[in-house]
Amino acid sequence: MNKITTLLLSASDVNLLMQKYGIDRLMDDLTFRLIKEFENFNTLDTVIPIRSGFNYNTDHVGLVEWMPVYKTGEEVVIKVVGYHPKNPVKFNLPTILSTISSYDTKTGHLKGLVDGVLLTALRTGAASAVATKYMAHPESSTLGLIGCGAQSITQLHAISRLFPIKKVLIYDTDIEAVKSFKNRSALLGLDIDVLHKEIVNILSESDIICTETSIDVGEGPLFTEYNNKPHLHINAIGSDFPGKIELPINLLKESFVCPDFTEQAKKEGECQQLTDDQIGSDLYTVIQNYDEYKHLKDELTVFDSTGWALEDQVVMDLFLDLAHEFKIGMEVALENISEDVKNPYHFLFKSVNV
Repeated sequence: MNKITTLLLSASDVNLLMQKYGIDRLMDDLTFRLIKEFENFNTLDTVIPIRSGFNYNTDHVGLVEWMPVYKTGEEVVIKVVGYHPKNPVKFNLPTILSTISSYDTKTGHLKGLVDGVLLTALRTGAASAVATKYMAHPESSTLGLIGCGAQSITQLHAISRLFPIKKVLIYDTDIEAVKSFKNRSALLGLDIDVLHKEIVNILSESDIICTETSIDVGEGPLFTEYNNKPHLHINAIGSDFPGKIELPINLLKESFVCPDFTEQAKKEGECQQLTDDQIGSDLYTVIQNYDEYKHLKDELTVFDSTGWALEDQVVMDLFLDLAHEFKIGMEVALENISEDVKNPYHFLFKSVNV
């Protein structure tokens, strides 16, 4: 039989790879790889359609979506993600559950299948760090986190690798999330002051803010009054669903709004509140033409992060590379390949003749 295998990386495999490689080194490598992909991205070599899926408003409101990316002549990567905001309360599960798969475009063979829960958190944090690197003031030292769930840890981790963060201001409607944040972030080994503040204070005192809430559709924005530093940069993470917004339209109109994926952000992100002429260039354009955008470091900026499939491809490829380096994961003959490829029942002849 033609033996062909798929590399499976379970949650425990992903965790072990992070432990062996080191979380700081891994975040640095992921951020570097993202920057390189953004620098080299072009629509001729890489095709990324808007994600699609099923949204449902039942007793368990949520969605299941698929996010594909096609690297011409190399691979197709597809992340399937479930977003269910009530998971932490109802089932003690993360809000986001997902898997990422990679396919060989020569044959259609499934090369790898990886846990996408931790990888999504990592790549979202790294993407914010990249956007912050190109738009925030370089001496930014106060980070505001509006929302203290799982994303807040990777946002802090990734941004702290690039900026001299000394103070972290946190807010969440879930007071237990606020109380546990300091312990959850302690493993990052950062010399920081963590202070619980109201949103209005976070807005006025922060250099960088990340909004990563599970605010319900139709309940936004998170605030209406604000008094911010002129150079404030905001990574808007939580707006990822039609009708779900975190930021007020007046703030957006005063800002340079940079989407990760413009057409998707207009459908699901903060950009759904704006007209086309009110939306700035997307992130890869800013990076590829940075001399034209250096002035943004002294201005009010918003990164509208809805999640881009290119980021999933980058983080999956990193983990597959590490899996081969450390020989971690399971090779499984998942696809049914007959010795006689024209006869799917060939295995029955073998069993009859035994």
